[in-house]
Amino acid sequence: METIYLAFVVILFVLAISDLVVGVSNDAVNFLNAAVGAKAASFKVVIAIAALGVLLGSIFSSGMMEIARSGIFHPEKFYFNEVMLIFLAVMITDVILLDTFNSFGLPTSTTVSIVFELLGASVAIAMMKVLNSPDPNLSISQYINTSKALAIISGILLSVVVAFGFGALIQFITRVLFSFNYKKRLKYLGSVFGGLSLTGIVYFMLIKGMKGTSFITPDMTAWITENTAQTMLMCFVVLTVLFQLLIWFFNVNVLKIVVLSGTFALAMAFAGNDLVNFIGVPLAGFESYTTWIKAGTPDDLLMNSLQGEVKTPIYFLLVAGLVMVVTLFTSRKARTVIETTVNLSRQDQRQERFGSTQLSRNIVKIAVATSESINRIVPKPIKKYVEKQFTPLPKEKAKDAPAFDMLRAAVSLVVASILIALGTSLKLPLSTTYVTFMVAMGTSLSDRAWGRDSAVFRITGVFSVVGGWFFTAISASTLTFLVALLFHFGGIYAITAMILLAVFLMIKTHRTHKKKEKQQEDLANEIATINADNIVFQNIQTIVETLQQTQRSYKKAIKILAEFDEKEMRKTLKEVEAMEQKIKFQKDNITYVIEQLKIEAIDSAHFYVQVLDYLREITHCLHFVIYPALRHIMNNHKELSSTQKKELKNLSGELSNYLVKIATEIQNFNFTERDGIVNEQQNVLGIIELFQKNEIKRVKKEARSTRNSMLFINILQETKSLVLHSTNLYKSERDFVTTQQLFDKTTNE
Repeated sequence: METIYLAFVVILFVLAISDLVVGVSNDAVNFLNAAVGAKAASFKVVIAIAALGVLLGSIFSSGMMEIARSGIFHPEKFYFNEVMLIFLAVMITDVILLDTFNSFGLPTSTTVSIVFELLGASVAIAMMKVLNSPDPNLSISQYINTSKALAIISGILLSVVVAFGFGALIQFITRVLFSFNYKKRLKYLGSVFGGLSLTGIVYFMLIKGMKGTSFITPDMTAWITENTAQTMLMCFVVLTVLFQLLIWFFNVNVLKIVVLSGTFALAMAFAGNDLVNFIGVPLAGFESYTTWIKAGTPDDLLMNSLQGEVKTPIYFLLVAGLVMVVTLFTSRKARTVIETTVNLSRQDQRQERFGSTQLSRNIVKIAVATSESINRIVPKPIKKYVEKQFTPLPKEKAKDAPAFDMLRAAVSLVVASILIALGTSLKLPLSTTYVTFMVAMGTSLSDRAWGRDSAVFRITGVFSVVGGWFFTAISASTLTFLVALLFHFGGIYAITAMILLAVFLMIKTHRTHKKKEKQQEDLANEIATINADNIVFQNIQTIVETLQQTQRSYKKAIKILAEFDEKEMRKTLKEVEAMEQKIKFQKDNITYVIEQLKIEAIDSAHFYVQVLDYLREITHCLHFVIYPALRHIMNNHKELSSTQKKELKNLSGELSNYLVKIATEIQNFNFTERDGIVNEQQNVLGIIELFQKNEIKRVKKEARSTRNSMLFINILQETKSLVLHSTNLYKSERDFVTTQQLFDKTTNE
């Protein structure tokens, strides 16, 4: 048994490393969002500063470790083997859950996940103890630290409201004082703003954060407490004077210093508060094992040793910090999660990741009505002054322009770091994800980043993320409850199976995410390379590739339908969906392309939009040919008749010739064959009409299955639409190339 439990401890630490990796990938958004969104420095510089903060903050985590040992359940009422099952169930579930959220690019809370996982696993084991006990007075509540658990959960939920409110309020005040054109006012107010910001960071991060660490003595803590006010006042005066001198003599950007300092501070707060989420459970398992060994490995050892507060050895914290630092530099999933939060707080309006819901639409309507009511009450001079302060500067047209300015980034970082550090100093495991995300949303709301054209999408995004948090709590407790029961009944075999499952899922999600990210990067790079010199070539290349892929996929789908092969039809549908996504991405970024190209010829821009519209319609038609065919196969309906198969095969050949002809003509810049293209179109349409009439005759004779006829007629109809859109695509591309070449010629002259 001793060997088995030693193996369990090793597994816990291996899982801790995995949890650190997936956890940091999720939580990197907490301290990188502001600096990355405001482009305060290059991404590598921001990462380096954050890494230093994480490494230093990991040393300050020691005082938080008792949360994992006794914050949720009463360890003194559980035996050693039961505690080990709880810890194993928590760590395995946590790795799987966080990795899944990271793969979808949704920031979730590592604090909430660990709290509810501990709750779910301990309830499961406690339930088994109650059921197997002869004492009828026993209840699950006797084993669970319900008061502490409720306090933790309440504190986490309260932090959401507080963070959003404070973020919105402070940002509004700051913007009224500085406006969007803040550079002039920074010359005489920047030093005070910087002094206050850094004083707050120093107070909460370097003074509050140090308390409870392994190298701060009680005498030092007492001195800090007694001299806090004087120290902070001196700090404010010195920093303010220093900033003013730097502004006068070196024209230093105070906001950049605040943002980078805030990034460091927030990274430090993250490590100080959230490291417990990743290594607290394994360390508790290790402590339980050493206690069990010292006691002579008894079977009935109760875990009283987990009740007290124990200082975590600093080398454990340093190793954990190093793992997090390496993850920051190497994790690609972290960038996906960062992108979600940056886009939701972006000042300008680009492609929105989320759609709209009835709830978000209702909220916008209420907000608009409330705003109009307030505007009627506020005096005109005040309203005019505020409107002037909130008038944004002309937006940058560069693809890599900042998502928001550094003033908002500074406010977001300072407010979030203060709130998190305060929670850490009070030993409250508040969620850094909740705080930083809601502060970012509050500041973006005050900054009017949620305009009439984007508010419904941003609100839907916020609700999606917040809904994900609640889903985290429910799924974490439920899954861990089930896993703990599985371990209780399945023993070593169940544990081994779950570990293998966790490894498999992590590898699979990593590959899927890597593939998806590569596709997004390729699409973004393709858009970024478009300029006035190559737009015609790039556009023709996209058209030719789309038509060729359409021809191949259509022909392949008709062949697969005849063979009734579900697996191959699914593959074909995925290929078409990838093509649809590519065209959709180009369509969503069409305004950016037009702005970059500075196309003043209205006709040229108009035809370019038309081309993308027809490309989207073509891919939609192809999708509506293949998807119903796949459903037909999946439902095991009757196969098409030999006559239907023969007709579709003939149609497929004719359509292929037609699409290849259009692609070839466009690729060769040959737009003089319009009459020939139209004749080819009429030929294919005539074949479709003939086959439709044939099918109607067969239906009247009741010779065919209704499902077969519906599918056959649907394919013919979508093919007809595809043919018409292809011809229109040819015409629009001809007009686009002609007008663009004429515009270029006129410009050069």
